Amino acid sequence: MEPEVRVLRLAGGFGRARCLLAVASWLPCVALGLALSSELLLTALPAHHCGSDPARARSTCLPLSYPESVPRAGSDGARPCSRGWYYAQPAADLLRSPVTQRNLVCEDGWKVPLEQVDHLLGWLLGCVLLGLGCDWFGRRAVFVGSLVLATGLGVGEALVASFPALLTLRLLRGGALAGASLALYVARLELCDPPNRLAFSMGAGLFSVVGTLLLPSLALLAQDWQLLQGLSALATGLLLLFWGFPAVFPESPCWLLATGQPARARTILWHFAKASGVDPEDSTEEESSLAMELDVLCAGHPQPRHHSVLELRHTHVTWKNALILGFSSLISGGIRASFLHSLVPSEPSFYWPYFLAAGLEAAATVFLLLTADLWGRRSVLLLSTLVLGLASLLLLAGAQYLPSWTVLFLAVLGLLASQTVSALSSLFSAEVFPTVIRGAGLGLVLAAGFLGQAAAPLTKMHGRHGFFLQHVLFTSFALLALLCVLLLPESRGRTLPQSLQDADRLCRSPLLRGCSRQDLLPLLPASLPGAGTQLV
Repeated sequence: MEPEVRVLRLAGGFGRARCLLAVASWLPCVALGLALSSELLLTALPAHHCGSDPARARSTCLPLSYPESVPRAGSDGARPCSRGWYYAQPAADLLRSPVTQRNLVCEDGWKVPLEQVDHLLGWLLGCVLLGLGCDWFGRRAVFVGSLVLATGLGVGEALVASFPALLTLRLLRGGALAGASLALYVARLELCDPPNRLAFSMGAGLFSVVGTLLLPSLALLAQDWQLLQGLSALATGLLLLFWGFPAVFPESPCWLLATGQPARARTILWHFAKASGVDPEDSTEEESSLAMELDVLCAGHPQPRHHSVLELRHTHVTWKNALILGFSSLISGGIRASFLHSLVPSEPSFYWPYFLAAGLEAAATVFLLLTADLWGRRSVLLLSTLVLGLASLLLLAGAQYLPSWTVLFLAVLGLLASQTVSALSSLFSAEVFPTVIRGAGLGLVLAAGFLGQAAAPLTKMHGRHGFFLQHVLFTSFALLALLCVLLLPESRGRTLPQSLQDADRLCRSPLLRGCSRQDLLPLLPASLPGAGTQLV
């Protein structure tokens, strides 16, 4: 048994204190889920018409009459509106949004997908950069620092006056929220023991869905997007007020022990042991006490040892796992827009796709909660990727010939599979990456998912030209990912790897339970000098 694992077991295991801290980590997910979903509400396009003809049919860029001084229409038939825009009933219960305030329609409509890409880019950069910070400065430092930034930037976003400043603040705040979400996810996972990791991770996912469902109600009360952003900043400020205390969100002792900082971990582990009814000074003939184990670790590691994600280049297995899981996350994020387009091919209302996506995210979370421990992570990921690829392929080949109810069923099934692949890729990567680079590794996988989501608004910026090619590309990737998932190890029921060497020792396990527990030979055995190739 590794010394770090033995120390955590001597501190009471997954006792009362660690269980309460893991449950308390669910509540911030409500505010973080609300902030992540706000972009859909802020960029919702209401029905509109030019002021020159109030009776004109809604959602048009070409009014019926113009004065003669107005220039001729462009090649696309659209002309500038000289008398202002009138907006009908708001698309998402906001009487004033960035779209209506700055008239981001028609010739300025390209700014809406630009803002969406900017928001996703902020989350992408936050996952990468603050994921590195989680491994160098600790989970708690990044979480508290990210909440401070998110609160300040949220206040600035509520008071912003220009569109370029709004883009800048949205980018920075998205990065800060991504850092807080990532640090919270990793710290929660490292608090739990193997039998409870799935339940507490999926419980946090359900609380995030609660935040998504609460957002339209807050918008209905606020009626103004700047007031709504102020409420979001207030929520992150309240998180900082409570979860900023070390007693509510302590530093991860797992990370402290893996990076050679047992002196800092002593106070936290002492509290865990006493809360679980364990005497830290008590020892038996079979095993030493918690105090003795910590003294041995303090003597062996006088200086902290930090690692970089670039050290993945020197691993044999871990970098392949990172590549496969990042590829799966990219596919699940990118192909989601294709299913939504098949579900609502015309200009949709706001609530139907919004609540459907939130409901399917909750259904995917419950599905993983019931199956991921029973069948294993790799089997469920393989099944979800198979369903994702088949649903996308059938929609791509026969959407024009299939009945409407079949198209609806395939689109809903594909959305459910994409949500499952996304959630399971995050959990899987957090379990196979070692503690010393878990933050950066998980950040790269999550960033791949946000990169895939950015493909849809980028296509909208060009008038949806290339959307079919994008669907074909992600469908091909989904079918290719089926072969890649088979190369992953099984992390169900295993302790979290602490070092890069521990992560490299994770071997592939067979899909069928009747086979041997793991491979006796790697897929591509390395050639040894002076030894011939043996066929077994």
